[in-house]
Amino acid sequence: MKISGVEVAHADDVLVGGALGPAMGDSSTIIAPATGEPVAVVRQPSVADAIAAVDAADAARETWARTPLPERMAATARWFDLVDARSDELDVVWAVEAGMPLRHGRALHRFGTTAAWRSALDKAEEILSEHHRSSELGQVLLRREPVGVVVAILPYNGPVVTIASKVVPALLAGCPVVIKGAPESHLTMALVAECAVSAGFPPGVVNIVCGPVEIGKALTRDPRVDLVSLTGGHVAAQDVLAATHGRYARTQLELGGKSPALILDDAPLDRALRALVPGATNGAGQVCALLSRILVSERRHDELIDKLRTGWERLTIGDPLDPKTHLGPLISEAARHRTEEFVAEATADGAQLVTGGKRPPHLDAGWFYEPTLFTHVSEDSGLVQREVFGPVTAVQVYRDLDDAVRLANATVFGLSGAVFTADTDLGVEVARRIQAGAVAVNTFGPAMSAPFGGVGASGWGRESGPEGILGFTELKQILVGS
Repeated sequence: MKISGVEVAHADDVLVGGALGPAMGDSSTIIAPATGEPVAVVRQPSVADAIAAVDAADAARETWARTPLPERMAATARWFDLVDARSDELDVVWAVEAGMPLRHGRALHRFGTTAAWRSALDKAEEILSEHHRSSELGQVLLRREPVGVVVAILPYNGPVVTIASKVVPALLAGCPVVIKGAPESHLTMALVAECAVSAGFPPGVVNIVCGPVEIGKALTRDPRVDLVSLTGGHVAAQDVLAATHGRYARTQLELGGKSPALILDDAPLDRALRALVPGATNGAGQVCALLSRILVSERRHDELIDKLRTGWERLTIGDPLDPKTHLGPLISEAARHRTEEFVAEATADGAQLVTGGKRPPHLDAGWFYEPTLFTHVSEDSGLVQREVFGPVTAVQVYRDLDDAVRLANATVFGLSGAVFTADTDLGVEVARRIQAGAVAVNTFGPAMSAPFGGVGASGWGRESGPEGILGFTELKQILVGS
């Protein structure tokens, strides 16, 4: 089939055991979020397909673990080259089926996918090298060994970058992987699967199935799965924990957040806005590390609000295939309805609407929602305490620096954050006080060439970058007596 001019040859297939073959599940209609209209009918995998993928990965575990690291690196590098060569096609297909604008896809590929994939490849030999030390009983060899079969559960809002951040490190560590893609990125993952086949991995090392919740449940409950790495929400995370705790399988969980942006009193606002606007609105708010809370002092509140209003209202909302579009639609009608509920609740709680708060009047079709800004949002508001996953930003007012840090940390989440100031040393000092896995100073992140993950309700474990490889290994000591 063709999707906006891009040939997707294997939309009805799964990648199992090194080959693309027909999925055995039910048919499913893919709806374009920008139009609300069907764009394709595809075959989903069955539970039997999922189990076959684990069969293949389990059969490959010893062979891939023994494969010399340079060979694992070479296959993984070939996969990147193939994905990179088709990045424009991937962006188009993702724009159609998930509503993510082309400009967002291109930025994510450059600063996310490429950075994470390349950094892991560049440092894999160093990070996995063996170390020697002496002990009271003799010489000790310390080595990293693969944890085993990995199930990687990917989100719709960044399937390819998540392959770079969690699947690539697992492969380099020597783990075969079963990738469970989201139904909303089915066509995108079909192209990625074609690239994986062409990269020439040994059979069973990379397996890809995209399907509903039942597929994930079957994968995570298989006793041969040694580690589950999930990017998703709390309901999915609780199910993963229920599925894995009985066999003590390891988990890595990246669960989103309510990331704060602290505007210190000396911050140059025009410079800060260059990061704040995209950092708070990218992906129509469907970004885990979104700067969804902005903290400012009363002294600079009005000045900041005026600039934020201008920035928000300059954003172009519309067709995700138009290179000029900043914000596309939400992923589904249900997601837009959830966003509207948050807006209604914030209004009822007394928050002040600055701009947005409605469906764009010029877009009759699709699941669009205007980028929305509230100020004077109370600390206990749902808009502050819960993840919207839509284009809604809350501005909170702080009394002094200690109060700003207190507000920044006054949620159960701890994924990301940012500090804006003219004093970089002060910015780093404040960043150290923010309880989050990644904090940026005078920009927005995270850097995908470095380890990334959350604390608290944002999950645990680190993925991405060279250090992300370590999460897919076990550390072994070999003691040699004298």
